[in-house]
Amino acid sequence: MIRVLVVDDQQLVREGLTALLELTEGVEVAGSAADGEQALALIEEFRPDVVLMDLRMPKLDGIAATARCRDRFPEVAVVVLTTYADDESIAGALAAGARGYLTKDAGRAEIALALRAAAAGHALFDPAVAARLTVAPAAPTTGLPDGLTQREVEVLRHIARGHTNAEIAAALFVAETTVKTHINNAFAKISARNRTEAARYATRHGWT
Repeated sequence: MIRVLVVDDQQLVREGLTALLELTEGVEVAGSAADGEQALALIEEFRPDVVLMDLRMPKLDGIAATARCRDRFPEVAVVVLTTYADDESIAGALAAGARGYLTKDAGRAEIALALRAAAAGHALFDPAVAARLTVAPAAPTTGLPDGLTQREVEVLRHIARGHTNAEIAAALFVAETTVKTHINNAFAKISARNRTEAARYATRHGWT
């Protein structure tokens, strides 16, 4: 029996994952936490085999919580379950010690497989994440305007070329939800109200 701690800042997601895992053979839910600080306290209390960890959370995010878990509880494996499959998130999670990385598009069977792999000391990655790991790393973000990341620049470049979210997702090997997140973040940083303004911005900077 694999004992799992569910960590996500959204109550609905926590409850949904808990209910899903309780229906999974060989898995027992040890508890759930709403942020990284609470997760570390519950890890110390319950000593689960695997932590199913979200990344973007208040107080202490998933990457920092994963690193502290690795240092304080090296016997506990961490599997990331997040909306984000960009290079920065993946690299940060793996550097922190995550033993698996799934996006929230994953189904119950895939999550169960990742939990079992992590508990056995192996790693399992979402196909989109595995694809990102096989391509060259993104260029450094230094020197980019308005605080944009390299991945946000790539998304803006595709927008300037008239590509849809689905086409961008396919080109970057990420989920459409991840593309939408990058678009929202980029638009906020460059004060763009729509794709036309974003395309003009990308053109001005020679990204087309």
